[in-house]
Amino acid sequence: IMAPSGQKKKGILERLDAGEVVIGDGGFVFALEKRGYVKAGPWTPEAAAEHPEAVRQLHREFLRAGANVMQTFTFYASDDKLENRGNVQRFTGQQINEAACDLAREVAEEGDALVAGGVSQTPSFLSCKSENDVKQIFKKQLDVFVQKNVDFLIAEYFEHVEEAEWAVQVLKSTGKPVAATLCIGPEGDLNGISPGECAVRLVKAGAQIVGVNCHFDPEMCVKTVRMMKEGVEKAGLKAHYMSQPLAYHTPDCNRQGFIDLPEFPFSLEPRILSRWDMQKYAREAYDAGIRYIGGCCGFEPYHVRALAEELTAERGFLPAGSDKHGLWGAELKMHTKPWVRARARRDYWEKLKPASGRPYCPAFSMPDSWGVTKGHADLMQQKEATTQDQLKELFTKFKL
Repeated sequence: IMAPSGQKKKGILERLDAGEVVIGDGGFVFALEKRGYVKAGPWTPEAAAEHPEAVRQLHREFLRAGANVMQTFTFYASDDKLENRGNVQRFTGQQINEAACDLAREVAEEGDALVAGGVSQTPSFLSCKSENDVKQIFKKQLDVFVQKNVDFLIAEYFEHVEEAEWAVQVLKSTGKPVAATLCIGPEGDLNGISPGECAVRLVKAGAQIVGVNCHFDPEMCVKTVRMMKEGVEKAGLKAHYMSQPLAYHTPDCNRQGFIDLPEFPFSLEPRILSRWDMQKYAREAYDAGIRYIGGCCGFEPYHVRALAEELTAERGFLPAGSDKHGLWGAELKMHTKPWVRARARRDYWEKLKPASGRPYCPAFSMPDSWGVTKGHADLMQQKEATTQDQLKELFTKFKL
């Protein structure tokens, strides 16, 4: 891998071993759904093959914002997910994964970024398929990542540590560095296995980088990774740590995370973190010993830029996107209105408590808390489209 200067790029472990901060990118499925390129529900990444220009542009925006990793747009790109519940496919899983790798590599070569191939949880695991069946699904995606020679691998968005272990065991067979992130909070995975124990199991399975992604806000994710770090150190093991949270405030979430919130997925905007919230997250993550700091659903390029700007001293440079952004609102000194110019200072933005402008909205929600996980009849998946009768049964249960 050559850097733009012609020098060989440092690998992910080389960077982390040297104590460098690695900035991850953001949440592709949510960002592209809002732009009209991803369908909510399946949340599958056909856009890599259908609309490569949209995926390429988002990669470029995250790179310009300061991201050191271009994660392939392969979230939920396993064949069993691509054909789940009547999702009509114009492209095979292999075509989508290949296109995603090519796009990530193309943009990574425009800067000092690495390409990470990612796999995520599967409907097959939820439907109680065998360990071998689930591992074969990961292996099929992995074959593409090997062919395309990605720089490292990520097993992300796992609610059950058991499935994440299976993914890590498959990914480590390549000899490439492996990161593993669970979508869990301080209560642990959906079987109640603590974050510390989860992390130990992932390290023992072969992951060199462990942490969390998605489902919870930055505050909750940093707290969870701290627990993971304590567990790994107590077990006498070593690892690097990673955090890629939501860009939404979720203090009212339960173990299942934001998918249990009534606002998921189409009314989450009032919960969005500001760029200043992101700077606070970056500092807290760094102080907790986390060196791979990125984001997941809801993260837009300006959020990633905020991470990079907060850690400018540690990284030694600003991202290209900061050419159009003054630190802590400094560019507002150029505004025509004097009361806006008066906001060109850090203490104004640090102390501000943003209003929602929604007089009748509660501060918190009540999570749905259905309390089901792997093995429950409600979670058995099917290739056929969801029927109206099945929906009516859910609507009755939901009592909305």
